Amino acid sequence: MRKISDYSGKSARESVLQALDEARKHEAFNAILSTTEERALERADAVDRGEITGRLAGVPFIVKDNFLTFGGTTTAASTFLEDFKAPIQATAIEVLEAEGAICIGKANLDAFAHGGSTENSAYGPTKNAIDQERVAGGSSGGSAVVVALGIVPFALGTDTGGSIRQPASFNGVVGYKPTYGMVSRYGVVAMASSTDTIGVLASTADDAELVMDIMSGKDTKDMTTLPDYFSPSTIEAPLRIGVISEAMTDEVDPDVRQRTQEYCDKLRAQGHHVEAVHLPILKYALAIYYIVVPAEISSNLGRYDGVRYGRRAQAETLSEMYGKSREEGFVDENKRRIMIGSYVLSSGYFDAYYLKAQKARTVLINELNKLFESYDILVTPTAPTPAFKLGENTADPVKMYLADIMTVPASLAGMPAISVPAGKSAENLPIGVQLIGQRRSDGLLLALAKQMEGVT
Repeated sequence: MRKISDYSGKSARESVLQALDEARKHEAFNAILSTTEERALERADAVDRGEITGRLAGVPFIVKDNFLTFGGTTTAASTFLEDFKAPIQATAIEVLEAEGAICIGKANLDAFAHGGSTENSAYGPTKNAIDQERVAGGSSGGSAVVVALGIVPFALGTDTGGSIRQPASFNGVVGYKPTYGMVSRYGVVAMASSTDTIGVLASTADDAELVMDIMSGKDTKDMTTLPDYFSPSTIEAPLRIGVISEAMTDEVDPDVRQRTQEYCDKLRAQGHHVEAVHLPILKYALAIYYIVVPAEISSNLGRYDGVRYGRRAQAETLSEMYGKSREEGFVDENKRRIMIGSYVLSSGYFDAYYLKAQKARTVLINELNKLFESYDILVTPTAPTPAFKLGENTADPVKMYLADIMTVPASLAGMPAISVPAGKSAENLPIGVQLIGQRRSDGLLLALAKQMEGVT
């Protein structure tokens, strides 16, 4: 894997060409849907001439293909948008480019970010960086794999319920989901607006911190963004750390539990106070998530009708055209979530499902906040298992959704969380540990992740 510092003092053109060459060498992983070579080389030459400067000058990166970008298409891994060229560019990319970073391509994902394995892409699944017979995780699977393969030092992703953290765990990289509202979502295809966040996958927490420092801050184009509060931090005193017992049950893979316990032992060795805590409502978090999020999905996907933009099917009537466009443009998982969301929002079921789920969400947030009255950081495994095999869970949506059970609580609460490598399974598969902080504690969370890197 590569680090941002590896590009210091190097020709930007050479760095971009090397990254593009590495991308071509690793085409079998299907991690990259398209490249923006022409624009990337133009910007690289501008960096080499000294016309573009900044903290990331000449550093190549890749973005998940639900970010609107110049220099190519934005498909969201769906045939609905297969030829869509964005008239604007995402704020997150704009601020990185202002610091000299160079976007070289678009990473594969589950179509419209609906999935946890990157098997729901209309352009084929992304393969795990360590074992090509296994999933990359999702929905930011392509972004995780390009970092793990050393194509680029960092990649951008989106995280709605674990879509950065889980693929980070499966591929042995760092995956950071910030506090909700820390980074602008302007120019990013919406999934579920109350939980969508923009984050980063990187080889080190130090690099993740640098990228987040650049991307964070208020954006007048996104009314959900918070005033700029983030600044890099250090650990000045031992922390109080709680390990959520309900995330360490026998239902979790033994290797995952063992690596998590070992990571906690390393935290203790660094002087931190670590003890077990209880979060009984954890068992309901997944049910809450898969009511609230599909409801928002069904609303956000209403704009894809074949009329305003995107795929338009040939038909004799307007209603037939709507139906055929959606049938052809959406993958099965998109349709499943639209149907669930429409059902829970429908007359007669809104109170029974959606309203009740939102009330339960409030209880979950309150319970997490109560824990943070006594603890600085909470710990869980990132995922209950290492990466599973391609096709293993595709026939069982519930089993697939269970892969998100550890990550959805922080998403529902809008809290920052990071997946950090914690070792490997008996089959040599990466395992990640998740650190969760209270809202706006991003600096502390990243500082702890940095402190623990290299600790043996």
